[in-house]
Amino acid sequence: MRDDKENIIVQKTFDFALKIISFSENLRLEKKFELASQLFKSGTSIGANVREAQNAESPADFIHKFKIAAKECEETYYWLHLCKESEVLPSPKEGLIQELNIIMRIISKIISSSKKR
Repeated sequence: MRDDKENIIVQKTFDFALKIISFSENLRLEKKFELASQLFKSGTSIGANVREAQNAESPADFIHKFKIAAKECEETYYWLHLCKESEVLPSPKEGLIQELNIIMRIISKIISSSKKR
């Protein structure tokens, strides 16, 4: 199923992962190691699962990998929202949560349209 043409969701999730890596490092500098690890894992896993879906063994496998990416989006949203609302944690850069919301909508659309095929 891999297609080497420009793939918007692959690129968006890769770019998002780079931003998550940077924010996780900021959390580590603030000695928020546990949260940094959780956010790093979930935030980079989104793109890893999207990328893995590009080589899915079947349409069902493709959908499954995107569903995992959707779950990782939800977890990442939770950690980012905690940072945003907490008085003791660094807040994520402006636009990071909005970028995740866009990724979540794209992934949701990919899952729903893939199920219709």
